[in-house]
Amino acid sequence: MSEYHYPINDITFSLINIAKIDRLTPYLDDPIDKDLLEAILAEAGKLSEQIIAPINASGDKEGSRVENGAVIEASGFKDAFKAYSGGGWIGLSGDPKYGGQGLPSYIATAVNEGVQAANLAFSLCPLLSLGAIEAIHLHANDALKEQYLPKMLSGEWAGTMNLTEPAAGSDLAAIACKATPDGNDFRIKGQKIYITWGDHQMSDNIIHLVLARLPGAPEGVKGISLFIVPKFLLNEQGEPGERNDVYAISVEHKMGIHASPTCVMSFGDNKGAVGYLIGRENDGIKAMFTMMNNARQGVGLQGLAIAERAYQQALEYAKERKQGMNAERTERVAIIEHPDVLRMLMTMKSQIDAMRSLIYVAAVENDLSHLSSGQQQQQSRARTALYTPIVKGWITEQAQEITSLAIQIHGGMGFIEETGVAQHARDARILPIYEGTNGIQAIDLIGRKLHSDKGAEMRLLLTEIETELQAMSLMAPNANIQKVQIALEEAKEATEVCLQSMASDPVLGTGLAFDYMMLMGFVIGAWLQVRAQNESSQASDMAESEKTSWSYSVDFYCDHILPRAFSYAHTIKFGKATVDKLNKNAFNR
Repeated sequence: MSEYHYPINDITFSLINIAKIDRLTPYLDDPIDKDLLEAILAEAGKLSEQIIAPINASGDKEGSRVENGAVIEASGFKDAFKAYSGGGWIGLSGDPKYGGQGLPSYIATAVNEGVQAANLAFSLCPLLSLGAIEAIHLHANDALKEQYLPKMLSGEWAGTMNLTEPAAGSDLAAIACKATPDGNDFRIKGQKIYITWGDHQMSDNIIHLVLARLPGAPEGVKGISLFIVPKFLLNEQGEPGERNDVYAISVEHKMGIHASPTCVMSFGDNKGAVGYLIGRENDGIKAMFTMMNNARQGVGLQGLAIAERAYQQALEYAKERKQGMNAERTERVAIIEHPDVLRMLMTMKSQIDAMRSLIYVAAVENDLSHLSSGQQQQQSRARTALYTPIVKGWITEQAQEITSLAIQIHGGMGFIEETGVAQHARDARILPIYEGTNGIQAIDLIGRKLHSDKGAEMRLLLTEIETELQAMSLMAPNANIQKVQIALEEAKEATEVCLQSMASDPVLGTGLAFDYMMLMGFVIGAWLQVRAQNESSQASDMAESEKTSWSYSVDFYCDHILPRAFSYAHTIKFGKATVDKLNKNAFNR
């Protein structure tokens, strides 16, 4: 088992030099300087390394269980959650009116990278709470906000998302859970499945956000409403009192994230669970997407985090494990001396660097979408929407490769659970599935984002990338910039092919969606890598060893990773007919 080290230098560089957090300065009453940023991240590192990481492997072995209708979480998790919430970490970017600290959300993103890398199963509880907090903040009335947000932002109460049902997975139009008016409140009856941290003993209350249908509601997604359904109803003092009619009846036995209880939740088996409407009747889908978009970027961050954890463990092992001889055949050497191991390690590192850059660029854009106004706000909202499916989809796909390579570097020991590296691959495998499968992310990108505005926002992004590359080339020309420029032209051509395909047949056009999402991930990653190389070469406060590391990473990415973009572009331009003619008769078994 290896220890986790919070990569504070890489995170700080990515925020300041690649994501350009100074873009937010005009919109902040108290701008965040580098010293304050590093002080916050240093404390976050201690939390992740010293408190949360040590219970990762033990939590994986122990898992969770149901006893007398209550979920009991793994040992040590309650104390870790108390340290996390007691340190004010969950309320970092929350509204100060309700007890939050009002910091930009990119800081919370940076903190959460450490928490998720330290212990992915643990991190899911605060992730779901943050999604519930944002939905309540943006869509609930003032009374509900005042009742629930202060305790949720303090971490005294946790939050969940209850969307999926046995017959309604990604197809939310099939939701059958019912809400019946009962005076000013509602009675909720139905079952939800795959509810992450649906029950536990780590907080004094759990605030479930539940999608349900009112009597006479329109069919489909236009008839869905969103409700707050607390585990404990609040008494006159606003504290948890009577138990509500909502219970976890079982937890799933999963491939990974064993310490995260994935619950089957039953609402209203007796009198009906008391619920409170968020927003307007039949308008729950809007609030649901607030939760989903928050969670989708959060899942992309999980992909980065678990990849970083796996890379750290593989790198440490490669330096220690002696196998084979040096080139002169005079002594045994650590496997990091072997070219193929070096290739695997840099395949991991260079992609992680690109993934991290995209995560923080998207986080700053998201902050601008909330903090700015006018044209800047409109542009940042559109850009955030464009980045979201790429962040979730492309990054979590890369996490599969990176965690698998970590096992490969360990050799046979990687296949042994006691090593601990297999856990990262098992944990990472859920990431392309939940909060909307990566197929759905790809369809969202090619449909809601690209097709809906006829490519306007994507063309704007590609033009901005082209302009920046040209400027860098004039200042400090190098071969990597030229390689990205060539790939950018492929991306532009592929974009037009996708637009034409979606215009002629939006159903068949989605056959190009996954390839387009991956293409854009690799090209955007390459753009940000050459930005990193340019910025690091000019950084006066960066050690030469760090500059060299960035240079190796970017060179490798442009020669070994970026060529994947050409494969996806080729498939988009020439492979559409092959997919279009596929049907069930293509499979003879």
